[in-house]
Amino acid sequence: MRGIASVPTYVVMQPTTLCNLDCAYCYLPLRSTDRKMPVAVAAAVAGPVNAWAAAGRFSVVWHGGEPLAAGREHLAKLLAPFDPAVEHHVQTNATLIDDRWCEFFAEHEIRVSVSVDGPRERNAERVTRGGGLSYDRIMRGVEALRRHGIGFSALCVVGRPEPGLATELYDYFLDLGCDVLGINIEELEGVNARSNARDPAAVAAFWSELVGAWRRRPSIHVREVEWSLRYASAVLDGTADDVLPRQLDPIPTIGYDGSVVLLSPELAGFSDPRYADFTSGNVLSTPLPEIITGAMSGTPWVAEFLAGVEACRATCPYFGFCGGAHAANRYFEHGRFDGTETDHCRNSKMRLLEGVLDHARDHEPA
Repeated sequence: MRGIASVPTYVVMQPTTLCNLDCAYCYLPLRSTDRKMPVAVAAAVAGPVNAWAAAGRFSVVWHGGEPLAAGREHLAKLLAPFDPAVEHHVQTNATLIDDRWCEFFAEHEIRVSVSVDGPRERNAERVTRGGGLSYDRIMRGVEALRRHGIGFSALCVVGRPEPGLATELYDYFLDLGCDVLGINIEELEGVNARSNARDPAAVAAFWSELVGAWRRRPSIHVREVEWSLRYASAVLDGTADDVLPRQLDPIPTIGYDGSVVLLSPELAGFSDPRYADFTSGNVLSTPLPEIITGAMSGTPWVAEFLAGVEACRATCPYFGFCGGAHAANRYFEHGRFDGTETDHCRNSKMRLLEGVLDHARDHEPA
């Protein structure tokens, strides 16, 4: 895995910066302002995306802010330039979902992922702008999805891994009815300056416990568990070198104004004295494929990040599993892109793999 691929597998689109919630761990800098994406930006992105989708599976992920805060009418206009072959996904806090939104999802064949952190008491940091709890509103949205037979995945943020939590969360999401579950250990990122340093043994135990809960009732896909098991299987088969792609996915994130940030959506909206605003161009003035191919030579921080990836390759035994620390985590934890190990690496890569292997060792046949 060297360099950046010229064709991504998906793009992230920001239909609005606004979010109607004010979660304590949120990294987004502009979530209290309502800046909507002009249709011209979506049209500029749709050109290359339609061509990529004609050649194979391709996704557009609508991610805010809260994407539904853009409104159905405006979101429909943003969707219109894309061909039917393009898959659309939305990451939402679900508080705005009602019957009309469900009809919208069905009409446009949008795949829904809901952000929720488990049972009511686990959502204390997912609050409204007035400081009120959002859980009941989230559940009303989930109930609407169920009522309309719309399948959904779920994304859960874990702040403090502790004994029993993994089982509690897995059982909750199993009952919730999602078909895919992703678990994010809270990250120090963007405007969230809270430390994400965690006790290594506690984090590994959390992941091990999650594997155990999943194995007892493997009825939903758990993103982190299945990825770890796939890698472990490849190591045993001698095919570990084939797990990672040959090149990094550029993951273009298209801001509301057409600006493009590569590699880490979490960098959008931020700036640095050395690197300015992290953008590599704007789709209103430069075609997206040109922005991607020119990034390695024309965006200084990208070159620094790639140097950091090579440092990871040379020094870290987990490189074959994760492919190097993420760009945003490097920057927000180290202030640079060429650092190597981060707390995000430790929590969500190293301890994850160790937890999976610990579970396997503890449950191997006598």
